[in-house]
Amino acid sequence: MSNPGADDASPITSTAELAAYIAAGCKPRQQFRIGTEHEKFGFRLSDSAPPPYAPDGIRAVLEGLAARGGQPILDHGQPIGLTRGDLAVSLEPGGQLELSGAPLATLHETKTELEQHFAEVSGIAERLGLGFAPLGFHPLASREAMPWMPKSRYAIMRAYMPKVGRLGLDMMLRTCTVQANLDYESEADMVRKFRIALCLQPLATALFANSPFRDGKPSGLLSTRAEVWRDTDPDRTGIPAIVFEPGFGFARYVEWALDVPMYFIRRNGTYRDLSGRSFRDFLAGRIPEADGSPATIGDFADHMTTIFTDVRLKRYLEMRGADAGSMPMMLAQSALWVGLFYDADALSAAASLVARHPWQEFAALRDQVPKSALETRFGRGTLRDLARDVLAIAAGGLARRRRLNAAGEDERMYLAPLDAMAAGGPTESERWLGRFHTAWKGDVRPIFQEAKIG
Repeated sequence: MSNPGADDASPITSTAELAAYIAAGCKPRQQFRIGTEHEKFGFRLSDSAPPPYAPDGIRAVLEGLAARGGQPILDHGQPIGLTRGDLAVSLEPGGQLELSGAPLATLHETKTELEQHFAEVSGIAERLGLGFAPLGFHPLASREAMPWMPKSRYAIMRAYMPKVGRLGLDMMLRTCTVQANLDYESEADMVRKFRIALCLQPLATALFANSPFRDGKPSGLLSTRAEVWRDTDPDRTGIPAIVFEPGFGFARYVEWALDVPMYFIRRNGTYRDLSGRSFRDFLAGRIPEADGSPATIGDFADHMTTIFTDVRLKRYLEMRGADAGSMPMMLAQSALWVGLFYDADALSAAASLVARHPWQEFAALRDQVPKSALETRFGRGTLRDLARDVLAIAAGGLARRRRLNAAGEDERMYLAPLDAMAAGGPTESERWLGRFHTAWKGDVRPIFQEAKIG
């Protein structure tokens, strides 16, 4: 979830302005960039428990990062994030630390960014007796044992979530994801990529499954995080049917988003609780709690960050279906989508592949992949079969991009962990379960040291 952004206080005079606001993200192909966002759980090295905000906890990590350069972001005087050039660090509700990476030209640059961030965070954390582990769902702590970060927007969400789903607070406190953000060239390009990405998110959930534990024991799932999202808030999650309707584009998306329930607006650094009310009513001046405050472009930009569909449209597209995982898996997540979307031939091949099935068949996979991941039945085979086809397309796209590192290697190298799974290898979850039943002797705590960054 985002840090507070720069406010655009321009009053909204028509919904066409909102469509134009999103459309401003269109850019020429030569300007396409890659953004990678990833979250990780903090833990105390002494007992694997989640650290508090303060003392000697998450706040100290943020202060350590800010001391090395960056502009702190404060919420009522307390640091909740920082910006540093084109990248940002923010806090999830339970203290999960998130890096929103800079828009980069190649996956080799993404690798360097990840390495630098991991080294910096782990160095600061270890001096505090802390570590950070990227896992999809907290394997040990109960919901009640997780701390709450002092971000004002989270207080509003905390009160609202139990009204719309059983597991929304678990989503806030006990999940971590890795996300790839990719550009589009035009409205038609956005629609094409949006549809392909939504259809293939269940496959991404299966490939990146990395959350087999809950409350210190196996959950019976390979992606506990994905199961949590199935019962969080149906108004703002999942695979929205509108994306597949004829005539879908920026304007239709805006009309849909206007009816997604709001959480808040920000005025003078303070959040006003408008939870459950529609942006359409706010725009029409029908919400008394807004005290007559006119809806602004900045309000709509904030509202868009509270839409949690499996793929999210902003001035770029966010791929949101994967559990957080090891650095090779984080790179693989970005490599998969770059390979599919940033080469014209690969994009056409991906479109043809998903066109073989109605989008509803892909959407139905969301109910199955948390438990069976790549062994989920699909068509005449399994998702492992689909993975092989998709990865072949992505590899071709990366090869044709021909972005080389200093050793002359192209970006296909980053697909290696996924290729191994498509060939029959275990997911990260299956590997952890194997460790749990053998070397760990039924104790989940060693996962923190083995998954620790740095």
